[in-house]
Amino acid sequence: MRAAFSLVVAGVVLAGCAGVGGAGPRSEGFRSPEARVAPEPELAQFYDQALQWSPCEGGNQCATLQVPLDYADPQAATIGIAVLKSPATGPSPIGPLVVNPGGPGGSGVDYAAAADVVVSPELHAAYDIVGFDPRGVGSSDPLECLDDAQLDDLLAADASPDNPEETAELVTESEQVGAGCLADSEAMTRNIGSANVVKDMDILRAALNRPVLDYLGFSYGTLLGAMYADEFTDRVGRMVLDGGIDPTLSNTEISKGQALGFEVALQRYIDDCVTEPGCPLGTDPVQAKTNLMNFLAELDEEPLPTGDPDRPLTQALALSAIVYPLYQPEYGWPLLTTSLTLATVGDGSAMLSTVDLYNERNPDGSYASNGVDALYAVNCVDRPDRLDVAETQALADQWSVEAPVFGSLLAWGNLPCSYWPVPATDEPRALVAEGSPAILVVGTEYDPATPYVWSQALAAQLDNGVLLSWIGGDGHTAYNNGSACVDAAVDGFLIDGVVPPDGTECS
Repeated sequence: MRAAFSLVVAGVVLAGCAGVGGAGPRSEGFRSPEARVAPEPELAQFYDQALQWSPCEGGNQCATLQVPLDYADPQAATIGIAVLKSPATGPSPIGPLVVNPGGPGGSGVDYAAAADVVVSPELHAAYDIVGFDPRGVGSSDPLECLDDAQLDDLLAADASPDNPEETAELVTESEQVGAGCLADSEAMTRNIGSANVVKDMDILRAALNRPVLDYLGFSYGTLLGAMYADEFTDRVGRMVLDGGIDPTLSNTEISKGQALGFEVALQRYIDDCVTEPGCPLGTDPVQAKTNLMNFLAELDEEPLPTGDPDRPLTQALALSAIVYPLYQPEYGWPLLTTSLTLATVGDGSAMLSTVDLYNERNPDGSYASNGVDALYAVNCVDRPDRLDVAETQALADQWSVEAPVFGSLLAWGNLPCSYWPVPATDEPRALVAEGSPAILVVGTEYDPATPYVWSQALAAQLDNGVLLSWIGGDGHTAYNNGSACVDAAVDGFLIDGVVPPDGTECS
């Protein structure tokens, strides 16, 4: 997907899990290494650094971590990693809990700054919540690829090209992403992959003066956590991975899983919508989906006015305006109903506003983050699959049978990687973390962006993975998203070291 960042909504109450137990002592890793021991001598200067905290907005503390730009030549150049700490609200904190909200491209700094709403009061009382902007993201020497107008064009580009002219236009838009990255941020483009971020995370752990990393990662953040556990197994503390990504999957396989996942989530929205008065799609769930597909097909021929003559609502923008609310049903489903109601009477402004909200586009046309740039840059170097136009068209045709609304969008969404100007630096592989402490993997049954089967796969691959499931749950990720049972299990694990039985189910 072009943007896949998630926020987790606050709310914690103790209630009905399918059994939580197995209390254990505070885990300090099975070797308990000295906090600042560098894995390689040439990295010693980075592992020896101490963070210089200074007050920043909201009563938080901010610092900059120095890491090598290129770990193959760590003395050549350094880059800054922005770090924010939201101090624990309790009198006797356990220490720092590092968090990552996902993406790639999500800001951990912003996430930690919102600690009061993204983690429970109990967890914030127990831990300093520490977030960082991964290399190339946000405030961490950000990678720049597209200017604002180019990003507008990319997000609005035809998601289902059906003639040579439309395909050529989409190819041009896709080529510009990597070319822009290389032209404007060549050094970062060559060194932005997740494998480097994981190394940065271990330097952060050392700078926090901790022998192990306590970590809470969501969505793409689960991949970072699992990679960290696999590489720095003896430095794993209490680790929760919510909305797991299966690390064995290619970009193509991830996109297909998301296409199917969003199709299911859309049907669940439709099934709910048709029971409510004034549903803009009608009262019959089968006909409602047909009505939606007809609406999208009409947009492909004639975009809707939005009040901005330069930005009509295209089919691609409308699909994004449908996708994003499916991440958070509590707030997203009513938003989708409202925007669809206006769109079905010829006003695309609300759907465009939804897209702008989720992509952090300001009223003046600027973008507040480089999330889309970073998302492509990371994914295209993390995995080597590169499909040409003919192969992409074939996938779009195939996926549209199983996922008629989202199949084409997700198939064509990977096209920028086909023209990426630097080779992939990693590849899909199982992550085992042999001998690690228990790692809690949380999966949501109807998660559209990280399908539940991915969390099952990740937990099974990890040598000591423990699966916690939110059965019947909707939306992206589970913690602080509506299940008091999940919240209690996660808090119990992170605060008290209580490991739920593998296979625990919340409902």
